[in-house]
Amino acid sequence: MATPDPGWTRTGSPFHAASLQIQSQLGMGDKMALIGQRTIRAFLPQQHQDFYPQLPFLLVGSVDRSGQPWASILAAQPGFVSALDDTHVAVSARPLAGDPLAQNLVVGAQLGVLGIELPTRRRNRLNGQIAGLSDGGFVIAVDQAFGNCPKYIQSRDANFVAPQDYHPGQPVWLDALDDAASTLISRADTLFIATSCLIAPAAQRPWQGVDISHRGGAPGFVAVNADGGLTLPDYMGNFHFRTLGNLQLEPRAGLLFVDFATGDLLLVSVTTQVIWDGPRLAGFAGAQRLVDMQVTRALRLPGALPLRFSAPQYSPVLPV
Repeated sequence: MATPDPGWTRTGSPFHAASLQIQSQLGMGDKMALIGQRTIRAFLPQQHQDFYPQLPFLLVGSVDRSGQPWASILAAQPGFVSALDDTHVAVSARPLAGDPLAQNLVVGAQLGVLGIELPTRRRNRLNGQIAGLSDGGFVIAVDQAFGNCPKYIQSRDANFVAPQDYHPGQPVWLDALDDAASTLISRADTLFIATSCLIAPAAQRPWQGVDISHRGGAPGFVAVNADGGLTLPDYMGNFHFRTLGNLQLEPRAGLLFVDFATGDLLLVSVTTQVIWDGPRLAGFAGAQRLVDMQVTRALRLPGALPLRFSAPQYSPVLPV
C-alpha cells in the first residue's frame, strides 16, 4: 500500500502574509488554507523527482546584491536536473554568458525554480536555497515544492541547435526598451516573472524567498505602453497569489522573454504597481487585475538559448 502524501508538514501557512491577505480579500482564504496544506510540500514528491530530469531547460529566479530579481533560463540535455533525494535537487548547468544569474549563485542564496514541459503543458515549481556550488552547477535545498495547472501554456516542441550552428552574440545592456525589444514583447505569448519577498521581515515570509512563474496569453497580451513601460494582464489562476503577494512586499521584478525561433533572450528589470480594479481592465480581455511595469534596465542575449522551438499550439483556455 502506498504511503499517504502528508502534504505541508511544517508549522504555519505555506503562504506569506501578503499572499494570505490577497486570498482573504478575494474571498479565497479558507479554501486556499486547505489547498495549500494539501498541495504544497516541504519535499519533492516522487512525481516531481521523476519530472525534472525529463526537461531540456529550467527557469530560475534569483536576486542580485541590490535586491533586484532576475528571471533566467538554463538549458542542457535532459538529465541535467536531478533529485539527489526528496529535499535536494542538483542542477548540472551553468548560466548562459552574460546572465546576471552567474553573479547571484552563492551558497545560501534563495532561488525560485520552474520546470515546465511545453509539449504537455505540465509544470512544477520549487523554492529553496543554494546548498552547494561546483564548476558544473549547483545544488538546491528544497523549502517548498508544488505543481501548477496547465492554463495559458503554449505547447511547443524544442530541439537543440547543432554545436557548429550555435553562435551566441555579445550581451547588450539597455537603459530602456529599444525597437527590437518592444517588437519582441509585442509579439510574445509567454513570459517568465521572478519576484522576491526577501525585503519583508522573516516572520512574514516563511518558506518562500524568491519565486519564478509563467505567464501566457495570446500574442501581444503584454502591452508596450507609449511611455516605454509595460502592462501585464493578470488572468484567473491557481489563487496562490505568490507573484502578486511578493510584489506587495517588494515591487521590483525580473522578466524573461524568449524568442522561440531565434534563441534570443530579453531580460527586463521593472518596478511594478498592481491595478486591482477600474475601467482599464476592460481593455484587457479576461484580466482580473493589471500589473503596470516601469522598465529600469534590460539585457539582450542574442542567440543565447541553444534551443529552437516549433510553432505553438495555443492553450485552449486563452482569454478572448
